[in-house]
Amino acid sequence: MNNCRYSFSQSRSGEAVPSIILQDGSLLPLHSMVDPKREAQRLVSTIPESTGFVVFLGLGGGFAPQAVLEQTQAQVLIIDYGNDSIKELLSSSKDYSPLLNNERLTLLIDPSNEDITQIILENYKPSLCGSIKTIPLRTRTEQDLPLFNGAAESIKQAIEIITSDYSVQAHFGKRWFSNIIRNVLNAGKCHEPDNLLKMFSAAPIKEAAIVAAGPSLDQQIPLLEEFKKRQGFIICSDTALPALKSYNIEPNVVVSIDCQHISHYHFIGCNLQNTPLILDIASPPLLSGFTSLPCFFSSSHPLARYISANWRPFPILDTSGGNVTYACLSLAENLGAQNITLFGADFSYINSSSYARGTYVYPFFEKKQNRLSTLETLLSAFLYRIPFLPKENQSQTYYETSSLRFYRNKLEEKASVMKASVSCAPGQGAPINLYKSQCNPTKEAVSFVSSEKSGAEFLKQYRDDITALPASSGSNYLRELNVKERQIFTTLLPCAAALKHRNPQLKTQELIEEVKYYCVSKINSLINI
Repeated sequence: MNNCRYSFSQSRSGEAVPSIILQDGSLLPLHSMVDPKREAQRLVSTIPESTGFVVFLGLGGGFAPQAVLEQTQAQVLIIDYGNDSIKELLSSSKDYSPLLNNERLTLLIDPSNEDITQIILENYKPSLCGSIKTIPLRTRTEQDLPLFNGAAESIKQAIEIITSDYSVQAHFGKRWFSNIIRNVLNAGKCHEPDNLLKMFSAAPIKEAAIVAAGPSLDQQIPLLEEFKKRQGFIICSDTALPALKSYNIEPNVVVSIDCQHISHYHFIGCNLQNTPLILDIASPPLLSGFTSLPCFFSSSHPLARYISANWRPFPILDTSGGNVTYACLSLAENLGAQNITLFGADFSYINSSSYARGTYVYPFFEKKQNRLSTLETLLSAFLYRIPFLPKENQSQTYYETSSLRFYRNKLEEKASVMKASVSCAPGQGAPINLYKSQCNPTKEAVSFVSSEKSGAEFLKQYRDDITALPASSGSNYLRELNVKERQIFTTLLPCAAALKHRNPQLKTQELIEEVKYYCVSKINSLINI
């Protein structure tokens, strides 16, 4: 029934109420025929105060969306279908202008499910908006159930993505910011262009090995030694580095993406003076001191992207898979590798082991063991810290967690759209399905502006831009900013998520001022101003 026909009738309170004209000619009112405004106000009173983003399925007379805009500071998104039907509503005697002219309203007509997901991803910021709520106009949605069910599913998918991302931001947002601004100073001291840019412009690599730290690596070492003898290019994850070093296998590059300081355990005792160390700009600053060839790259963090676009053009690696093996695959892709073999990529636990021998967990727990808590006890506690997923079949000899399965699925997705041939060395871990998708791989086009400013000069300008951000008037803050201001404030959102997580009582205006103060203070303490 995509394009509904409408008729308007007057309620007892004097409001024009739209009704759907059914096939038999009868009318189906979309709202109360007694007092639709009071009905809308009662509905709004049930919405929790923490809700700052409300999605309405169905426009109707717009009474409930109007009530939300009048009584709260929430952003409102209305989704409806049937362009001709919407034209009929808007061209009626009812005045929709107070609703449509509100800058906190977004009206989507005939959107695809992908459009709905994208709109929510772009506009719903949990740290600013609080929670999100979907309200269907039942009498409308029941006329086009498949369409509105698809919209509801798209909303659910968007919320799942945002929730997952927000939880990570809430945990790491402050650390990311601190690490990034310190690494800006480290990168600013380098007078030569970034080594990673030089690598990207070099001749394509024919064969590349990606070395992860799964238990299967112990049995795959002979194959990796043969690969090295053939002059193959070895890309090593930071976790696997000490294992390779214990077998005297020198990788060509090492990749590290974790922002946590525990990452430095991977490098203790490993000589990397002549080995490029590929670091996320959000990595712990001390890691760049382990090598004479630190190479920074930009991931998807908004501050990292802002730095690449406005100061120094760091190469971009895809880290959306959430683990370092995925980032290694992205590096191999950027280096033009034609054939890629995965070693130690188990994404599971094998024979009660979480990592290959020689990796950091063994010396780490050896130092912590005592008579009451032996090495085996500590390793077992580490192994069972997260519940295992049920076995898929009785013959399965490996164990998975939800995180490990997610990492494996993401790697499979990436490999499926790469031009390179990707294979796995024989192992006992979870099987990786390396199918090829019909989709063509796409690379993000990013324009860069190379600046002559030093790292300290860039940070001073960035600090001044944060300070110059206007005061907030509520959850609609991003829409109130101009393009440059929006770019600057977007770089603060992960840090804002972390501050909100630690101080949930903060209102939107208070949070915005708090994150500005926090970030400016961090920069000032770093550059001694």
